[in-house]
Amino acid sequence: MAQRRTDLAVEAHQLWREGRGGASRLPGVRAEEEDRAGFPVTTVTITSDEAAQALGKPQGTYVTLELDGLLRREENAFQRAVGAVAESLRPLLPENGPALVVGLGNRAVTPDLIGPLAVDHLLVTRHLVEQVPEHFGDLRPVAAAAPGVLASTGMESSLVAQALAQRLRPSCVVAVDALASRSLDRLCRTVQLSDAGVVPGSGVGNHRDPLDRESLGVPVFTVGVPTVVDGATLALDLLERAGKPALDRAALPGGTDFFVTPREVDQRVADLGKVLGYAVSIALNPSLTVDELTMLLE
Repeated sequence: MAQRRTDLAVEAHQLWREGRGGASRLPGVRAEEEDRAGFPVTTVTITSDEAAQALGKPQGTYVTLELDGLLRREENAFQRAVGAVAESLRPLLPENGPALVVGLGNRAVTPDLIGPLAVDHLLVTRHLVEQVPEHFGDLRPVAAAAPGVLASTGMESSLVAQALAQRLRPSCVVAVDALASRSLDRLCRTVQLSDAGVVPGSGVGNHRDPLDRESLGVPVFTVGVPTVVDGATLALDLLERAGKPALDRAALPGGTDFFVTPREVDQRVADLGKVLGYAVSIALNPSLTVDELTMLLE
């Protein structure tokens, strides 16, 4: 099986199985499927070093939600998507303590805008809890930042996150970022949640310093949406769909230098950025509803 680039654990597991005829079971990996608010949910748990090496993903839990109903504008799709993502993220997070949300990405590049947009739609409560406790004391303190990218700030986003974590001492960090998929079918319609941290820029092969427990000193949870597929991976996927013999990735020179994103990426990213901002807000403060968030934010 030719190598395909993907940030999604569910796809990495699928690719591993495809390479062994589809029937093999990888020790140290558990995959479970369910339905949540009408959306398919797959949880892949990696529990051994051998499995982590085989899939190219750190040990941890990876929850993938397919939000096709949001793309089709189904009835109450936004509310259901927010609820499904929040319900899936909440069990991963510590129950109490302040939280820091970091929106990774470049505001000047639409496919990389997911993280900053999520922060724009996040209910930030740290200052309210501290300054007006009689009205907001029941809420969890939440701080947020969208640190930008090295080219525009001169600082690694991980450096900004480290400084904030040292100063604010949160119980956890939630990092929101854009990802890469091996399939066009998952672009801007899939959300992956994980407790394994994140490496900013890894989706486009621009690896930066990681945001994880080791680097920040607190648990780091990631919320990601695949918005791009690289050219070589796309070519291999299309050849496979057409029933053509699989090529080696090395036989596609230059394919890794190009990235493909949906034509409607502007609207899809805007929709998903809002979903993630609302969902993270409700996961951190479960007493809130979508209507209450809308009133507070808009």
